[in-house]
Amino acid sequence: MLLALDIGNTNIVIGAFDGQSLKAHWRVSTDTARTADEYGLTLLGLLAASGIDKKAVQGAIVASVVPRLTGAVQGAIFEYLGLTARLVTHQNCLIPVLTDDPSEVGADRLVNAVAAYAVHRRSLIVVDFGTAVTFDLVTEKGEYAGGIIAPGIGISSEALFSRTAKLPLVEAVKPQALIGTNTIDSMRSGLFYGFLGLVDGIIERMIKDAGGSPKIVATGGLAPMVIGESKYITESDEFLTLKGMKIIYEGKI
Repeated sequence: MLLALDIGNTNIVIGAFDGQSLKAHWRVSTDTARTADEYGLTLLGLLAASGIDKKAVQGAIVASVVPRLTGAVQGAIFEYLGLTARLVTHQNCLIPVLTDDPSEVGADRLVNAVAAYAVHRRSLIVVDFGTAVTFDLVTEKGEYAGGIIAPGIGISSEALFSRTAKLPLVEAVKPQALIGTNTIDSMRSGLFYGFLGLVDGIIERMIKDAGGSPKIVATGGLAPMVIGESKYITESDEFLTLKGMKIIYEGKI
């Protein structure tokens, strides 16, 4: 069994693969104050709650965009599972990285590119709705060409709250109507449709810049919210990142 851990800015997403099957998955809060012991005990608890014997876990891989937590999580895996976790980097991600400095590219973005290319084998735009929303271009040859980073809808909501005197903090959800008839609904409409315009506008420009007809692949917790409203995003894969980590661990696309 393989344990894959995607350390993001807001959450750590963990998946347990039994062969080709994702047997279990969990999401825990990212907390840089937690120690290796705390994360180790959390891992043991999650495995036990899902009926998985820790001895069944024979491998582990970590993708991290939070350097302060990388060592703690790897330490937890070593101390509590007896495994040396492989760390995803631009050097072992199985695809060429064509950016100015490949070491700057987030591991999650590389992993997503690998997973999407493994399935579609064509040029791609991968959109990941996380704390930030990222748009990554993969060439027809399976090369990571670069991308775009923009604020996620949650960041926009928090900024609107923190920089105004009277506006409340609202949850980023799809509004029931375009025109709000109260403050909260007006804010929700502005956040959602402003974000939707950003997403479709960037994708449209990337398609034009890339040429051809790249496949649009979406992932991330908020991806389902835009399906049915976006001109370009019609489906999403919740476990794209975990799948990409498994592919990298196995060493072949």
